[in-house]
Amino acid sequence: MGTRTVVVIRLPAMKSLDDPTPRTLVLDQRIRYRYSAPVTNLRQRLRVVPPSAHGPHRRRRWRLSVEGAQPSRTRAFLDRFGNVTVDVTLPRVEDEVTFVLDVEARTDRSGHRATIVEPEYLRPTRLTEPDDAIRELAWADGRSNTQSICDRVHRALVYEWGVTGVRTTASEAVAGGRGVCQDFAHVMLAACRLVGKPARYVSGHLIGEGGSHAWVEILLPDPQCPGSWIAKGWDPTHNRRTNSSYLAVAVGRDYADAAPLSGTYDGEGASNTLAVNKRLELV
Repeated sequence: MGTRTVVVIRLPAMKSLDDPTPRTLVLDQRIRYRYSAPVTNLRQRLRVVPPSAHGPHRRRRWRLSVEGAQPSRTRAFLDRFGNVTVDVTLPRVEDEVTFVLDVEARTDRSGHRATIVEPEYLRPTRLTEPDDAIRELAWADGRSNTQSICDRVHRALVYEWGVTGVRTTASEAVAGGRGVCQDFAHVMLAACRLVGKPARYVSGHLIGEGGSHAWVEILLPDPQCPGSWIAKGWDPTHNRRTNSSYLAVAVGRDYADAAPLSGTYDGEGASNTLAVNKRLELV
């Protein structure tokens, strides 16, 4: 019978927010790895916990538990982009291990200010290096406003699962004309940065969708608060602005900075399969 270890970080209570119509979101997620043979020295990194505050959401509680194996070490910290990152080390896993996440968040109307804008949000990355096709998307019809770019990116790709991967670049996705949400996001990032708009990748969840989701945030100077920036979310997959149905989990320059799962293990010839079940709902 597997063991169960609970990893919890408690943060100071936040001040109550004046919101006449608050909503509560509950996220339940199970991340299960199965191995074809016993593995050792499993080192797992998870970016699956939403930040304490982002956009219209304020996290109230979270708990991450491990089932099926006993961790020898756990560490939770904020990475350079402010993402909650949990590292788990397991000396041995016989056949499977499951990470169980429980989160509760509340909505408010205060919005989200990014106090620090990374210079890299204006620079291309390996995944967002533009080519001529992306330059055309950025400047077509002489319009480079965010809505126009989002619309053109949405029309440039057809959503199709299984034709791209986490290493697919924005230019490769445009050339193929197909992809998933991360590809839409990478293409929009590349186009926005070309026209001088600081933009970052957002990984998270959308109510009504079974898998995780990705979108883009444009960072604009806050005229009412010098030195602060307002993050405006855009979803090129659905060609619309984001709202309180979008729960952000991690941000970065591209997918690589916000990858929800990564890790290594020792086990000659051992393969693994991943299954993720998620429920995000209003209560």
